[in-house]
Amino acid sequence: MGAKRRAAWRAAIVLVAAVTTTGVLVGWARGGDSGQIPLVALGDSATWTTVFKGTQAGIEGLAGDDHGNLYVAERGGGTNPCPVWKIAAANGDTTEVGFVPGPCSPSGLAFGRDGRLYVTGANAPALDQIDVLTPGAATTAATVFATGIAQANGIAFDKDGNLWATDGNNKQGIVYRVGPGGGAASEMFRVPPMANSIGVGRQNGTLQATAPTNGPNPQDIVANGIAFTDDGDIVIADTARGALWRISLDDRGDIASPTGCDRTYAADTLCLEDVLVESPYLSGVDGIALDSAGQIWADANERQAIVVVDDHNGITEFFRNPVDAATGRRNGGPLETPTSPVFLGRTLCTTSSDGNRRDNFPNSGGEVTGTGKISCLDQHLDVPGLALPVR
Repeated sequence: MGAKRRAAWRAAIVLVAAVTTTGVLVGWARGGDSGQIPLVALGDSATWTTVFKGTQAGIEGLAGDDHGNLYVAERGGGTNPCPVWKIAAANGDTTEVGFVPGPCSPSGLAFGRDGRLYVTGANAPALDQIDVLTPGAATTAATVFATGIAQANGIAFDKDGNLWATDGNNKQGIVYRVGPGGGAASEMFRVPPMANSIGVGRQNGTLQATAPTNGPNPQDIVANGIAFTDDGDIVIADTARGALWRISLDDRGDIASPTGCDRTYAADTLCLEDVLVESPYLSGVDGIALDSAGQIWADANERQAIVVVDDHNGITEFFRNPVDAATGRRNGGPLETPTSPVFLGRTLCTTSSDGNRRDNFPNSGGEVTGTGKISCLDQHLDVPGLALPVR
């Protein structure tokens, strides 16, 4: 960890309260040497505004620019194209700025330094391509940028302009790298899979039963959200374990973290010392975003919650849906299976995919049913997100 980042972490970080009609948004601060943070819901007084509601087959990933706009690729369903929308976070004004040719099922998207928008989930059902477009008009068609990434999910760019992608529903935990010019992807490392046939760890047959989920099979994705820290490390969201992994790169951009500790897995599989934090508070961790202090904000989709992880592995539950007094469930919103957080300066926004499972079952309890939505926090945080691409 760089000296600059370490100093930022040791400084007292405060999310200052913002006055709302319902009271004050409680902030939190960390000081001293222990790094201990009470595990309490600190955002209970927060309020959210829905700025986009999907009308097609669902949404998951989210990106933003430095002009206060959000971008999402909506799943068209079947062989239909997948529209890409630009949404003004301030007022919800929505414009179609292109599409991914069908069949497609986008899960993640991110801007590159070239101002183009990169979208996963092309070439269904394999979903092994990443497409790219320059946002324009509704007739702007995305073209193929990268190939060979089965079930491509989360994406992020390193400082050299390489695109890194996780394999999501492929469930093998593979993380790929694609050069700035695109083309075939290269496997760089693996997160140890939870669903496997080799008898190591939890397997498909021993994951929690359907009973507590009242919906689809339990999650076994181990490489989902991905982000880079300001000093160049990779953070991977492990949905099945409720964990975050942190991976260091050397000066050439290759993996410097230990791999190959368990011979039952592929030689490039991460070792357990690469786990940054694992906690029930991160159950179903999906998309992640970093603020300018290096804190990791994570959508815990199984729990209808947003969780913050600090540099000492302290975990703070910033916000979780309230319990409905009549049903005892947390499926009424504002979060409806949160999947992808994004900072627009000091504004925190997130997608909700509205999956029909766990704390969001039944998914008919909120604003949308299966189509997904985007919500933004009404109160501004004092710690902004990392700088977004300039467009």
